[in-house]
Amino acid sequence: MGYSDRKLRDHLVLVVVAKLLVLVLLWWAFVRDARVEADSASVARVLTGAVSQQGEMNGNR
Repeated sequence: MGYSDRKLRDHLVLVVVAKLLVLVLLWWAFVRDARVEADSASVARVLTGAVSQQGEMNGNR
């Protein structure tokens, strides 16, 4: 492995680590506290509503 190969590898590792750090910081700032409460009744209501709306859009009832 030559000098340029090692330098490229080190640069790529640095870039990947920096990207992971940015992703973790973004998750920590914006997603960490987001919570979605779902029970089976509300999920069923949303799913059956989505199916019936899609049928109406296609002209089926």
